[in-house]
Amino acid sequence: MNDAKSAWGGRFTKPLDAFVTEFGASLPVDKRLWEHDIRGSIAHARMLANQGIISIADAEAIELGLSEIYGEIEGGRFVFDSEDEDIHMAVERALAAKAGDAGRRLHTARSRNDQVALDARMYSKDAALGLAQAANDLRATLLALADEHFAVVLPGYTHLQKAQPVLLSHHLLAYSWMLARDVDRLRHAYASADVMPLGSAALAGTSFPIDRHAVARELGFGSVSTNSLDAVSDRDFLLDLTYGCAVAMVHLSRLCEELVLWSSDEFGFVTMDDSFSTGSSIMPQKKNPDFAELTRGKTGRVVGDLTSLLVMLKGLPLAYNKDMQEDKEPVFDAIDTLAACLRAVNGMMASLRFDTDRMRVGARGGFMAATDLADHLASRGVPFREAHEVVGRLVLECERSGRTLQDLTLDDLKAASPVFADDALDAVDIDAVVARRTSEGGTGHDAVRVQLERAREALEVDVAWVATRARA
Repeated sequence: MNDAKSAWGGRFTKPLDAFVTEFGASLPVDKRLWEHDIRGSIAHARMLANQGIISIADAEAIELGLSEIYGEIEGGRFVFDSEDEDIHMAVERALAAKAGDAGRRLHTARSRNDQVALDARMYSKDAALGLAQAANDLRATLLALADEHFAVVLPGYTHLQKAQPVLLSHHLLAYSWMLARDVDRLRHAYASADVMPLGSAALAGTSFPIDRHAVARELGFGSVSTNSLDAVSDRDFLLDLTYGCAVAMVHLSRLCEELVLWSSDEFGFVTMDDSFSTGSSIMPQKKNPDFAELTRGKTGRVVGDLTSLLVMLKGLPLAYNKDMQEDKEPVFDAIDTLAACLRAVNGMMASLRFDTDRMRVGARGGFMAATDLADHLASRGVPFREAHEVVGRLVLECERSGRTLQDLTLDDLKAASPVFADDALDAVDIDAVVARRTSEGGTGHDAVRVQLERAREALEVDVAWVATRARA
């Protein structure tokens, strides 16, 4: 077999079956790696010439041909052949047509195994930066909303039952910190991918006198891989990135679940902007939080992407196996889905209208000052469990009489326990309840001011990290 389009023609006497040619092709999925493939090949060609492995003239012809292919793909003029197995072979085929024998020398001292790993690592680094920037944008929106609505009080919930009042700013900051941890995971994924595998060849390295560190420097890698077997079979960096995407989607899903609840008539805490809502084909009055629901629904597919990748890798012996061709589709899907959802949620949050009066009314219900009444007794020497029981009976009496804790008089409190002091009614004032939560990380105004400043500082650090890596 002397098929010029095959990378292994000398060994075989029959062409691939037409069906398995299509079955084994990954071009529809991995063509998005074209830019990274060309950048890696140019760096490889320059290194080969610098090391005297190929001539300077050949390296120049290779770089010129690859630059032309870059422009053709970028401009939408490149014609992919139906028999191109993957992006790597598509570029190599086009290069051979442009540069002849010089183009055929490009593959000296490398295998598609380390070439694929290189492209995937370069792509993963860029993707981690893009996702981190999008997460930072949403964090900035949440911090702006927290600052704008700083003193607004709303009910806090456990078990979806009213628990204690909190500041809206405190609630929004909770999601900001989730996103900060998401960026931490993306930074780890970036570092995990920042190891240059090229030079590992198929699995055992190469006999040519290559300079791997020169290629790593040109491509912006922090280090080179230390074991060629591991380098071509390692996909931990993809697991790290996909895991980061999955956790971030879970966080977005939780936020969107609250938007769905809060925008319902039963809560009425927020109104979604028309540009991020839909209506009904039959019910004229409907305004549906479809895109919050869609983000919540898409979380399952990203969790599935992570599961798919883990299961694909779990039984593979060293080194490369064709199974690993299946690594890209779930990773690309996870990246694309998270990127789209971050953009959608940022738009929803930036255009959201808060009904702060409705929130405050809600904060008066549910006996949410009960813990403070118990704390009032405990601070005066009553064992907390006994104080808990006293206030529990007061709540029961209020339920039976249709009153709130704020409706109680001082005489009502002292009838329940003579330990209640004259200032006991202050314990059930909602604003005072919130303000008393002064512990670090609590919902008190002073504590949230500190937290908001820390969140701003953390965001500045992460924005600077993205900017620095993007320039590298």
